[in-house]
Amino acid sequence: MNIIQAIILGIVQGITEFLPISSSGHLIVLQRVFGIEEPAFTFDIVVHLGTLVAIIAVFWADIVAIIKKPFGRMTGLLIVGTLPVVVAGFFFRNIMETHFRTGIWLAAAFTVTGVLLLFADRFTAGHKEERDITWLDALFIGCCQALAIPPGISRSGTTITGALTRGLKRETAARYSFLLAMIAIAGAGVLETTEVVRDGARVEAIGIMSLIFGFIAAALVGYACIRLLLKLIEACKLRYFSFYLWGLAALIFVDYFFVNHFF
Repeated sequence: MNIIQAIILGIVQGITEFLPISSSGHLIVLQRVFGIEEPAFTFDIVVHLGTLVAIIAVFWADIVAIIKKPFGRMTGLLIVGTLPVVVAGFFFRNIMETHFRTGIWLAAAFTVTGVLLLFADRFTAGHKEERDITWLDALFIGCCQALAIPPGISRSGTTITGALTRGLKRETAARYSFLLAMIAIAGAGVLETTEVVRDGARVEAIGIMSLIFGFIAAALVGYACIRLLLKLIEACKLRYFSFYLWGLAALIFVDYFFVNHFF
């Protein structure tokens, strides 16, 4: 992986992590296009950490409020919402790295995500604010996040859709979704870092400069895209992403069945 490829992948990560179109799925598609065969999962984690920095920057006030009240209600809601993805990640992480990176899976997953976004846009604004989120709401939204572990299924798409079905206001749904993502990304980053420390060859195979530039690009672009998504959610325009995802899925299907160039 060269530095230009890393920057492009970082920019794509910053865009797709927060816009509901699946960052992991897009990274796999581009890695296939670029012909990258290094340990891609390690690079994926690094650019995800870049987007973690973006979340912290945008929601700094919320994070400080949680830190000031570490045993407060929101802390408990985030813990409950994170449990499903922890359990799912523990049992299925290795499977994700090997069995869910094929063209046929990505095309199907992009199609499903598009359907979810179309479904989410049909919900009128709920009435629940942060103080109204129940433990059952948190668990349900957390289960939706766990469904997005496979690449191609959007984390923000599933969690926001789940939150809207539980009656959360659109702004509240987005904020809780991003805070959940922050914990999930941080946890995955810690896990991957411990493995990288034990196996430095994974970093050498990608290149330290590629990792650094990818990280920076993801952080800067991710910050802008969080702001954009917050506006789009309020305007009920998630369905536009459905059309994009269905178009991308169609291209992958064509390549998989008729061209077989990338997948």
